Amino acid sequence: MPLTADADIKALLEGARTIAMVGASDRPARPSYGVMARLQQHGYRVIPVNPQITGEHVHGEFVFRELSQLGDPIDIVDIFRNSAAAGEAVDQAIAVGAKAVWMQLGVVNHEAAARAEAAGLQVVMDRCPAIDIPALGVAPIPAAADRE
Repeated sequence: MPLTADADIKALLEGARTIAMVGASDRPARPSYGVMARLQQHGYRVIPVNPQITGEHVHGEFVFRELSQLGDPIDIVDIFRNSAAAGEAVDQAIAVGAKAVWMQLGVVNHEAAARAEAAGLQVVMDRCPAIDIPALGVAPIPAAADRE
């Protein structure tokens, strides 16, 4: 069952440090561009993933082709793809051992969510972390040096 309780979603956001954004865009008019900036401003490391702009940089981060190229552990895979395409991103998230998948506003794929949950991942659907962070009162994420 996807997370729907505010307390559970807040706990997920508070425990995360690294977010991979599948469908990140280098175009300022796209929602993913603004959401990525807001997540970075809150203290998360956001790694963009988009095969269309692989090798470019968005908000200072190198854009990867797919999740399997990332060397760092991923706390949340934030999916900016349509509902039908979200399943592929979820399967990649499972394969790389991500802790959670987050399907953006308007993205709902129950079959993919069930696969993620069966693999032990937490699932959020049809929500936006950039909206939930201030709404739920998630404190800024401390810098890596502050956590040591």
